[in-house]
Amino acid sequence: MHEPAHITIVNVGYRSTNYWVVSAGTSRLLVDLGWPGTMAAMRANLGRMGIPLNEIRYGLATHYHMDHAALAQEFKRAGVPLLVLETQVRAIPLMKAHMKPGDRYVDITTNDNVTISFAESRAILAQIGIAGEILSTPEHSDDSVSLLLDDGSVFTGDLTPPALAGDDNAAAVAASWQLLRERGATRVYPGHGPTRWMGVETVGEKSPTGAEEKMFRT
Repeated sequence: MHEPAHITIVNVGYRSTNYWVVSAGTSRLLVDLGWPGTMAAMRANLGRMGIPLNEIRYGLATHYHMDHAALAQEFKRAGVPLLVLETQVRAIPLMKAHMKPGDRYVDITTNDNVTISFAESRAILAQIGIAGEILSTPEHSDDSVSLLLDDGSVFTGDLTPPALAGDDNAAAVAASWQLLRERGATRVYPGHGPTRWMGVETVGEKSPTGAEEKMFRT
């Protein structure tokens, strides 16, 4: 088992979606897994940021929508195991219904994933040198999860910022953010838009995606 190491965070996103590589040295976790039919763009961004594909120990989707999980099977074919939370299993086959033939989506097999409970997530992450846990934050979708590192960095996918919550989802939004605060979240790495500190709803910095990718060090 690896000892927890200094963590670096790199954005390899494109098409206005952030894909975060969380690294403990050369042991890496990719949070969110790309648009369908765009593996070449993902590989190019990983290469530009100096991240070998064979150093990614797991891929994790914050939820199974086409902009966050559609390259999962292609990553598996490239040797990157798919880490799936127990609440996400049913969502995986449903994603296919939203794809069109032109999307070039590769259907995700369900018999060869690494499926775990939330309680098991800390031990699994520790095996790759990352101190943290995966939490259920089911506001955007029932299968939505967030990755929370022990240093306070939290990867929230499409969890709605509190200021943008409507009457129909205000309670679910508040409950998810309250959980993250209670567990020690301090800096938010969202699925879209710039990073921000917890409690800050608007910031002036640009989203570090596409040509503006850069490294964030925790």
